[in-house]
Amino acid sequence: MRLELGFIPIHDVQFADTSRVEDGVLYVNAEDIKALVLKDEHISSVEVELARPGESVRITPVKDVVEPRVKVDGPGGMFPGTVSRVKTVGQGRTHVLKGAAVVTTGKIVGFQEGIIDMSGAGAQYTPFSKTQNVVLILRPQDGLSAYEHEVAVRLAGLKAAMFLGELARELVPETIETYETLPLLEGLKQHGDLPRVGYVQMLQSQGLLHDTYVYGVDAKKILPTILYPTEVMDGAIISGNCVSACDKNPTYVHQNNPIVHELYARHGKDFNFCAMIITNENVYLADKVRSSDWTAKLCEFLGLEGVIVSEEGFGNPDTDLMMNSRKISEKGIKTVLLTDEYAGRDGSSQSLADAHVSADAVVSAGNANQVITLPGMDRVIGSEAYVGIIAGGWDKNKMEDGTIMVEIQAITGATSEVGFGYLSAR
Repeated sequence: MRLELGFIPIHDVQFADTSRVEDGVLYVNAEDIKALVLKDEHISSVEVELARPGESVRITPVKDVVEPRVKVDGPGGMFPGTVSRVKTVGQGRTHVLKGAAVVTTGKIVGFQEGIIDMSGAGAQYTPFSKTQNVVLILRPQDGLSAYEHEVAVRLAGLKAAMFLGELARELVPETIETYETLPLLEGLKQHGDLPRVGYVQMLQSQGLLHDTYVYGVDAKKILPTILYPTEVMDGAIISGNCVSACDKNPTYVHQNNPIVHELYARHGKDFNFCAMIITNENVYLADKVRSSDWTAKLCEFLGLEGVIVSEEGFGNPDTDLMMNSRKISEKGIKTVLLTDEYAGRDGSSQSLADAHVSADAVVSAGNANQVITLPGMDRVIGSEAYVGIIAGGWDKNKMEDGTIMVEIQAITGATSEVGFGYLSAR
């Protein structure tokens, strides 16, 4: 598949009477977005706020972040199987409002939601302090279950991102980047002298608001399968989970997975990027055994010589990570793991809940238990009422002067296990 991404840089966002993009500025008519979101009977009200890099603004509790994009050529639409019809994506051209993001917040759904500070110490840990953010503050109808609430919020963010992305349909991109993966046999012939490398992406799928969707299908219901990497770039995978904010992959991260981009950058030079495999992180042992067996089997079937495996979340999924590591390594395939650590606030505790001798090449995205003090902000979008109960917070962690103490676990994207952040370890 061959996909062109046309980038329209966005360096500012402002309210206006007409939604449009001009000279790098995203102008937003809030009433248009409100009307769109309120078509969902599960949403009782929505407010639209703007948050720009460097402002004294805190967004919390953050649920998802989505990049506005539009499919301008090729089959399918954005987020197929969820808010557009089911159709295989990953080819043609997609326009991207680069630098813009839709962020959803409001009443808490699950306790593992996050914080984005646009300035101060916290801004150094989240990549979304650098984006021009259109924030939806969503209030669900009374009486909804947490699951119904999560669906309503998820769909609202996706629809708003599609609405803003549509503004780029007729624009001329400043730059166009092309990504292509040939069918397997053709690809092997093209770069037959280079090492065959693949990417295994583990998707959070533990249930209880810990879900990821592939073409609209809950990932815990799938068997490990092969995707063209361009499908992921084109919105085939979306976040629906409320795992710890530091290492969940918001939809924006799936759209911009840096492992995929880096593998493409080195494809045909250092190695042959042959395939991408997605697998899940279910709760029951039988499911873990089944999925890791299938993942290793696919790696062997594709004739891979090296594999990168990225995790999402921690604790229970550490077992899936080690099963994948062991079984792929037993096939004679070199394996590199990407994870983060929960090593205690002083860094002296066991970093992962599971381990295996095959895990001898590991990239760490940092210690999520590290404590940070966040300064008070002039404006809060959403509510600080939950900062003591979200994962990484604790009772009475907000001081009288407005500062908040949290583990960086509470900061959205702080220890991204696909490397979409600023931390690593040596």
